[in-house]
Amino acid sequence: MYELIQVSEATYYIQSPAKIGLVKLGDTDVCLIDSGNDKDAGRKVRQLLDANGWRLTAIYNTHSNADHIGGNKYLQGQTGCKIYAPGIECAFTRHPVLEPAFLYGGYPCKDLRHKFLMAQESGAEPLTKDAMPAGFEILELPGHFFDMVGFRTPDDVVFLADCLSSKETLEKYQIGFIYDVDAYLKTLERVKTMGAKMFVPAHAAAVEEITPLAQYNIDKVWQIAEKILGICKEPLCFESILQRLFAQYELSMDFEQYVLVGSTVRSYLSWLKDSGRLGVDFDQNRLLWRCV
Repeated sequence: MYELIQVSEATYYIQSPAKIGLVKLGDTDVCLIDSGNDKDAGRKVRQLLDANGWRLTAIYNTHSNADHIGGNKYLQGQTGCKIYAPGIECAFTRHPVLEPAFLYGGYPCKDLRHKFLMAQESGAEPLTKDAMPAGFEILELPGHFFDMVGFRTPDDVVFLADCLSSKETLEKYQIGFIYDVDAYLKTLERVKTMGAKMFVPAHAAAVEEITPLAQYNIDKVWQIAEKILGICKEPLCFESILQRLFAQYELSMDFEQYVLVGSTVRSYLSWLKDSGRLGVDFDQNRLLWRCV
């Protein structure tokens, strides 16, 4: 873990729970794409930088999930590097309590205010084209989270953030986190047709051909949608839908899974309603979802 892997002349990634990109900008200057999940990850990244005589100039966050920004504060404090994050993600990075609050739908209890859902705050600035080093391309990848982006490096390596999960992850957890299902599917369709020297998803193996994994993720979305439609053949409230999904996929519920899977299921329900496949009834002060 935290092994430095070179994938092209100037581009590397650090093998970690959420892969961290590293790109050489010159003889000694480097930038990072994301920073890992906590202070300990940041410390291990700093050790790699020191061992190679590299100076960190900037961290470019793909999005604001805690496992991608957790090393920000430590690395910024140690190196004085700039931190950039796109759109709404910048606000979440500066005020990380927004992540568990969004997931829960209210003020998060202590069970949700931990490093896996709430990173330490860091001084992020808005990500713009002008903030990027020469030759970098920002790739808009909405769907998994609000304004998530990826990056294409000058030597044609594409970092895909969280828009794809590995087959192993989806087989284990079944329901990957999605904020906007429609945007997510559109992103995957674009990713499916991309070409690059190498693709580096944060939570799947680096590959030269991304189409098969993108299609697998697309198919999984539609499978879950059909599951939800099957459950909603009778009018049910959200909690009952979530309970049946957990039972059908043999998932175990705790606070973290409740908010992650629960938020995703709400997003599926919104998408299916907006696309005309689900309707709602209000019965005895309950919101019930049903097929139409």
